[in-house]
Amino acid sequence: MRNQFFTYDEAKSSAAPGGALASLVDWVAASPMSGHPMRGKAGAVCPFLRQAAHADALCVGISEAGPQDEDSAFKLVRGLFSDIGRIPADRERRSLRSVVIGFPNCTGPEGVAMLERINKRHKYYTLARLQMIAFFHADSQTPGLWNPEFKPMRAPMPVIGARYMIEQDAVFAAKYRLLIPTYLMRFGVTGARKLVAAREQHRAGKVLTEA
Repeated sequence: MRNQFFTYDEAKSSAAPGGALASLVDWVAASPMSGHPMRGKAGAVCPFLRQAAHADALCVGISEAGPQDEDSAFKLVRGLFSDIGRIPADRERRSLRSVVIGFPNCTGPEGVAMLERINKRHKYYTLARLQMIAFFHADSQTPGLWNPEFKPMRAPMPVIGARYMIEQDAVFAAKYRLLIPTYLMRFGVTGARKLVAAREQHRAGKVLTEA
């Protein structure tokens, strides 16, 4: 299985029209990096990804893995959490380093199920390393933070993203309690204040879902 990563700007300028990489870049620009009327809040669906792209700290790539390639796909995803540490960035941009990889040969149910298993196997791995993993696919039912009817984790092909945990992830820690110990360990008193504020938003009905 051969893979090549590009910076977001490199991919925009070099991706062949109609190809998988072009489709991935178009989705990144049109969905997570842009606003959506159903989001329930102004701003980009994923402000982090937009900041990463603007800071030249976002890399993207395509994997040719199919449903039968679980072992190699797992190794690829596991490697992403080391790959982000090798993205060139100065001190101010280090926390923005992230990788997004598309799996165009896994659009069917078997491929999605295979990648979902890989995603679940990394739940505790990422927490122990103060990192985050995200899994997108066309039929994702994961609700939005601000509007449960909005499905922000949908993409035209299965996509797995890897990045570092940041202070602004308090809103996720407030929703997904499994994140709280790791979040507080990383961000201490400042993080605790942000977490309390995020919980207050939830109680006020601004964050509409709870897990």
